[in-house]
Amino acid sequence: MIDLRIRHAALADVDTVLRFWREAAEGTSVSDDHDGVARLIARDPEALLLAERDGLLTGTVIAGFDGWRCSAYRLAVHPDHRRQGVATALLEAAERRFAALGGRRVDAMVLEANERAHHAWAATGYHREDHWRRWVKAL
Repeated sequence: MIDLRIRHAALADVDTVLRFWREAAEGTSVSDDHDGVARLIARDPEALLLAERDGLLTGTVIAGFDGWRCSAYRLAVHPDHRRQGVATALLEAAERRFAALGGRRVDAMVLEANERAHHAWAATGYHREDHWRRWVKAL
C-alpha cells in the first residue's frame, strides 16, 4: 500500500470522521458524536488511526489500550476502497501500537450481523470466541 498513509487523528478530524462513519461504518455507538470522538483524541491522541489515500479518508480503526487490554473498535473502510488492503494496513498499525505498549492480545468489537466484517477480521488472523458475550449499561 505505497499510496496509503496511516496517521493519528487530530481534533480537527472529528467532524470528518463522524461523516465517514455514517457512510462507511456499520451500526452506531453511543459515543458517535463530536464530544465522544474529541474526548477519545484528547485522552489518547494515538488511539484513532486514519488511513488516507490521495488526501481522502479511506479507513479508520480505534486502537485503545488501557494498560490491561488492547481493544479494536470502529474498523471501517469506505465502500470504494474495500478489498484493497486498507483494513489490513490499519490493523497492522494498531497491532504495532499495541505491541509497543506491551499489549498481549487484541479484543475486537464486531457486529454479529456484519458478515462482511467477519470475513475481513478472519482474513487478518482474528477468530471469534463464542464463550464470551459483551454486557453493557448506558450511563
